[in-house]
Amino acid sequence: MDTAEVILSVLVVVIIIVSLLSNVLVLICFLYNPEIRRQVPGLFNLNLTFCNLLLTVANMPLTLVGLVSRAQPGGDGFCQIAGFLETFLSTNSMLSMAALSIDRWIAVVFPLRYHSKMRHKDAALVLGYTWAHSMSFSTVAACLSWVGYHRLYASCTLSNARASSRTQFVVFTVFFHSFTFLLSFIVLCFTYLKVLKVARFHCKRIDVITMQTLVLLVDIHPSVRQRCLEEQKRRRQRATRKISTFIGTFMLCFAPYVITRIVELFPAVPIDPHWGIVSKCLAYSKAACDPFVYSLLRHQYKKTCTDILNRLLKRSSLNASGRRPEQQGSSIPTVLTRANLCTGVPTDCPELQHICFKIYLVYGAAVTSL
Repeated sequence: MDTAEVILSVLVVVIIIVSLLSNVLVLICFLYNPEIRRQVPGLFNLNLTFCNLLLTVANMPLTLVGLVSRAQPGGDGFCQIAGFLETFLSTNSMLSMAALSIDRWIAVVFPLRYHSKMRHKDAALVLGYTWAHSMSFSTVAACLSWVGYHRLYASCTLSNARASSRTQFVVFTVFFHSFTFLLSFIVLCFTYLKVLKVARFHCKRIDVITMQTLVLLVDIHPSVRQRCLEEQKRRRQRATRKISTFIGTFMLCFAPYVITRIVELFPAVPIDPHWGIVSKCLAYSKAACDPFVYSLLRHQYKKTCTDILNRLLKRSSLNASGRRPEQQGSSIPTVLTRANLCTGVPTDCPELQHICFKIYLVYGAAVTSL
């Protein structure tokens, strides 16, 4: 093994460890918190976590073995099963991300009709489609013997060793990536850009109400005023940053591998063997990123992890949250309350009281949705 192969082997090991621990943690949070289980997005997250865990346990170690030994791991039948599983799980995970984006689009753009449009029954139908979609492509590839060991990626994946069926394999590969990667990418862009448009509209509303209140509340505490202005700046970037993370990680992890698979269809174009492994590692790294992008960095999962940790350490969540605000660090959600925001508002001025209460309500809704 040369230096590049050693580095790539270490990278695969790191991806396996991070992916396994993070996805198991998401699964524990799902089982521990009944509120997460009652939410419709929890079903999509569960399906995504299930696919990532199976991919981590079943396929990533085989790629590591193929990279270290420079040979096919196991026999042909074993590698065909692994290739079938890899094709199914990667397709299912992409479609699960698209389903999560559709769920967020309905929740933000149609909030009053969300519970009627996206019920658990509807989520089950969506998941049924993702499984059927993934199973169809995987089954076709397996029946036509288009799964096996591929030396370029040191993996059991889509591969065609017969020259007689090259044209059919090229057509299948193009259709496969068009109806998995490209379809999911289009859905992600459409839904999240719509969400971003609505989020920016609400940010402008909040900014207008905030400025009106800050102008009228002359006796407001300077620290509250400063924090309102700081939060106003952060809020403008928050939705853009989150949506860029959703789409950016999808493209960064999957696009190099998909482009390499398409370029590979042209024999005249040479592909460096090390690049094939790198593109495969990037695709695998999505399984390690997804728990943080879609679950663990959200407040509900953070609170659940804290509760689990407190329970393991024989401590009560109430005791852990009973610290003073100065010890926990100040932030707008803990500082900006109706009481301290409306300090100094004359009780005989209903107009100012109304504006103060309105910014409090709108701000609270914004923090919850964004």
